[in-house]
Amino acid sequence: MNSNNQTTDLDQLERSLRAGDELDPEAWTRIRDDLAGRADAAGLVDVAFERHDSPLGTMLIGATGEGLVRVGLPVEGEDAVLAELAMRVSARVLFASRASVADARRQLDQYFAGRRRRFELELDWRLTKGFRRSVLLATARIPYGTTASYREVATEAGNPKAVRAAGSALAHNPLPILVPCHRVLRSGGELGSYLGGPEAKARLLELEGSMRV
Repeated sequence: MNSNNQTTDLDQLERSLRAGDELDPEAWTRIRDDLAGRADAAGLVDVAFERHDSPLGTMLIGATGEGLVRVGLPVEGEDAVLAELAMRVSARVLFASRASVADARRQLDQYFAGRRRRFELELDWRLTKGFRRSVLLATARIPYGTTASYREVATEAGNPKAVRAAGSALAHNPLPILVPCHRVLRSGGELGSYLGGPEAKARLLELEGSMRV
């Protein structure tokens, strides 16, 4: 937004508030986006997030200065995801545009359209650590169109006996889809649990050609 448009919008906001009038929704959006951008540029935002419509429903994508930190699936609830970010990362969480989030949205659209098999995004792993992080790093290496068992992932993470712990790590994956925990199945080939629900897991595997439903 240039300075003249910014001044006009802010003047309109002041006049409308003084008169008790409703402001044009487009003007509200422009002012909100401009102020959010200024806050982010000034280093006042630790986590920027946007909503993203997908075939699974509306997702929430959050990023820090280090990369994508959270993908919230529709079933998780936006308020719960934002509360988690505020508690575990920083209270300075704001709806704001950021290049890393825009890039993630673009790549997710390509993925759901069947035009992308591998994400090329910087990830911030701070919401997971220790063995759980090892499990998710192993999961991130499972190729598109293939699956692995919980035991195989636990083994790859360094402890073949820790199948339950591997399952817990996958159930708390902060970056679903980007880190493809949907590709991990039970040893008999059954779907197993999934943060986004079994239907979402089956849909993702069908998209990748790993199964037919």
